[in-house]
Amino acid sequence: MQANSNTLPQRQPDGTLELVNDEAFIVVKAAPRRSETLGETVCCAGLDRSGDWVRLYPVSFRQLDDAQKFGRWDRVKYRWSKPKAAKDTRSESRRVDPNSIEIVGQLKSADRNAALTRSLVTSLKKEREANRSLALLSVEVLDFWHQRHSDDELERRDKILTTLRAQDDLFAAAAVPARTCPYSFHYRYRDDDGVHEGTCQDWETEHTYFRRLKDQGSEAAALAWMKHKFGQEYPEKGMALAMGTHRYRADQWLINGIIRVNPSTQSVLL
Repeated sequence: MQANSNTLPQRQPDGTLELVNDEAFIVVKAAPRRSETLGETVCCAGLDRSGDWVRLYPVSFRQLDDAQKFGRWDRVKYRWSKPKAAKDTRSESRRVDPNSIEIVGQLKSADRNAALTRSLVTSLKKEREANRSLALLSVEVLDFWHQRHSDDELERRDKILTTLRAQDDLFAAAAVPARTCPYSFHYRYRDDDGVHEGTCQDWETEHTYFRRLKDQGSEAAALAWMKHKFGQEYPEKGMALAMGTHRYRADQWLINGIIRVNPSTQSVLL
């Protein structure tokens, strides 16, 4: 299924629910979530042609043709309308018509750093005052650590993964961990607003832990590797946090992804 090639408008008129065309390249893909009506849905964030953040949700990969199942850095064309205010009032949110999704290219590696550095901000308070709920935050990393989940939390996460793994058509099923990560990973960081702490919401951090557990041979060695890589090496090379606000708590910012932004070369999403 492909979208038509109509000329893309600059912006959807305020207050309308009419579907309009737009285009963006994907920067962040969250873990799949189970929806009773749509199957597995994914919340994605990207930058549109004006360099503004957009949130595409819900994207149901169960309902997409193979040619529509986009990945990180893909440039996609789509039709969207504003979500009903009662469900999502965040200004960047786009309710996507899945039949309209079309992959039309990919952001070249050489162009990624420039695109991302233009989006860097240093204050989430200013972003909220400007009614924005997505941001690429330049930070000073003060600490990175792990915390073991409680037995109740591990059981809850096990149930979620069991449901996701049961779906034989789940997009990028390899991204779903074979087992629940026993640890959460956290950053303590400083921006222009002060010192903050946050939990990494992306699953890539957990995938990395399991890969290191396999090749390092022990939990202690894997965790030490994680501490060095995420807490020392990446901050020294240059990194930013992809941040997004909670749907129901507008002032609660979550770490949706970790992006290493090299000062003079290309950026790498981790």
